[in-house]
Amino acid sequence: MSEHRPATRVPLDENKPRMFVFVLLENFTMLSFASAVECLRIANRMEEREAYAWRLIGEGGARVRCSAGAEFTLDDDLDELRRDDTVIVCSGIDVQAATTKKLLGWLRREARKGIMVGGLCTAAYTLAKAGLLDGKKATIHWENQDSFSEEFEEVNLTKSVFVVDGNRMTTAGGTSSIDLMLKLIADDFGEELANAVADQLIYSSIRTDQDTQRLSVPTRIGVRHPKLSQVIQMMEANIEEPISPSSLARFVGMSTRQLERLFRRYLNRSPKRYYMELRLQKARNLLMQTDMSVINVALACGFASPSHFSKCYRAHYDTTPYRERGSHAARLSI
Repeated sequence: MSEHRPATRVPLDENKPRMFVFVLLENFTMLSFASAVECLRIANRMEEREAYAWRLIGEGGARVRCSAGAEFTLDDDLDELRRDDTVIVCSGIDVQAATTKKLLGWLRREARKGIMVGGLCTAAYTLAKAGLLDGKKATIHWENQDSFSEEFEEVNLTKSVFVVDGNRMTTAGGTSSIDLMLKLIADDFGEELANAVADQLIYSSIRTDQDTQRLSVPTRIGVRHPKLSQVIQMMEANIEEPISPSSLARFVGMSTRQLERLFRRYLNRSPKRYYMELRLQKARNLLMQTDMSVINVALACGFASPSHFSKCYRAHYDTTPYRERGSHAARLSI
């Protein structure tokens, strides 16, 4: 497992702009992409020169559609790059289907040049599939974390907003692209320019790689009760091997009955029911985002038998795990 390393970018040439090459995958997230490009555009405006340049490429070199339905005209196909280019892969939903063999081969070839490669939103999956994140720290959108950690054990997955580890960069999606680009701009031209870009974006709270992408438990559930938050955090951290309600209660210095009342009062469900919903939610993510067998999904979510898993799943989602898997199987083919 590698330690966190700073970016190893090719030194700036003051006489030419730094080139960002955005690789747009089908169904990429427009917010993540637009946030990154706008940071570069505004930096140029603040500097009153072309400090940065960018172009859009993708498989086929024609047009690509984002997840919102808008189409973008590409500048080029997956062509050969210069060593001082910075590659940013942009993806979104159905990233498995968009991660083709041609794309993976191209990424591996270009990465061998020592090029800095980044992934926005779910594109950490593409980088990991190409083997570019082996032994490195990375992040991905929280909704994809369960499936990612199951498939790529050699990657040190974090819950950070963004991660820069050597010449690899990953973001959690959404506005985290802004935080990453502001860091890169600060590295290139100093904090003053990065802050000026943030002001233009009305972005008043710049996050670092130490910030986590999800809201705190109290904010998410709308309840600020320290013991309730502690128990939920323990549940979320122990999905594969669930902890009994009595053990959870002892950990926070309560009786099982007190814990039961606490959950009923604030969440209108028992601790056992809440825990079950967390496990089923993870199971659904794994079924929809990976090609893990239903049996392995059941085990990863703390179910001792496939039959019990199927019964609980059907009761909650009104379908079986096998049907859920079948309806999404086409998305997982590469």
